[in-house]
Amino acid sequence: MTIEAITGRYLTVTIGGTPRRIYFEEAGQGRPVLCLHTAGADTRQWRHLMNDAGVTANHRLIAFDMPWHGKSLPPEGFETQEYLLTTEAYIETVLAVIDGLGLDRPILAGCSMGGRIALQLAALQAHKFSGFIAIEASDFQPAWYDIDWFHRPDAHGGEMGAALVSANISPYAPKAERWNTLWMFMQSGPGVFRGDLSFYTRDDSLIGRLSRIDTGKTPVHLLVGAYDLTCTPEDAARTAQAIPGATLAVMEELGHFPMSEHPEGFRPYFVAALEKMDPAQAAAA
Repeated sequence: MTIEAITGRYLTVTIGGTPRRIYFEEAGQGRPVLCLHTAGADTRQWRHLMNDAGVTANHRLIAFDMPWHGKSLPPEGFETQEYLLTTEAYIETVLAVIDGLGLDRPILAGCSMGGRIALQLAALQAHKFSGFIAIEASDFQPAWYDIDWFHRPDAHGGEMGAALVSANISPYAPKAERWNTLWMFMQSGPGVFRGDLSFYTRDDSLIGRLSRIDTGKTPVHLLVGAYDLTCTPEDAARTAQAIPGATLAVMEELGHFPMSEHPEGFRPYFVAALEKMDPAQAAAA
């Protein structure tokens, strides 16, 4: 019998003038690292790292479910609303969680849409953070698919989402973790993946903001999987080149959901990224 070190609680914050009950999990002690999940998923993507004593010995990992995701319920009256995530609402949510938990300049680690918003925050709210790990992140990726397929009466949105992302998981991913990753997408609420993808594929505002990022004050490190078809290594490299002082690592044998699909393969890249968030170590590298 095993009881994991991860603990889960709820935090109520105000977002858009409305109270939101946010579910979050944490493990470890030391420097806080706020971890953001991908579109259509939840904090379970981070469970392997949060159970890694070597990582949590000196880092307090915190992951939360965005509203509409996982254990964070939609707002009251959601049945009459269309969920479409925006950059502004996303930023407000992340900052509300930071303030609500009393975090002092945490490292922000986000994947996919979480990586995109990490770069937005690096440009707009860098003083709130001590560093940014942008995973599978690029300046802009227009949709190469019809996002409306993920919310139709004649198709199961969760299974459609899992089918889409399955092509973005590395062939080297362990079979069990591949299916665990896909299961999260199968469980996504109606219209949630579509609403996340609306943000991810339609908001190109980051392109003009990359030059605002000052890596001399807050380091930025990009990680990208060699088998990522959505945010390719070329996309990540283009983005890193537009941020003076940003660093980039291409992760061999990994895809778009590295912390979930292949945690063992992702671990060394993440540990190295955490080291880069220390200005002294980064300068010596």
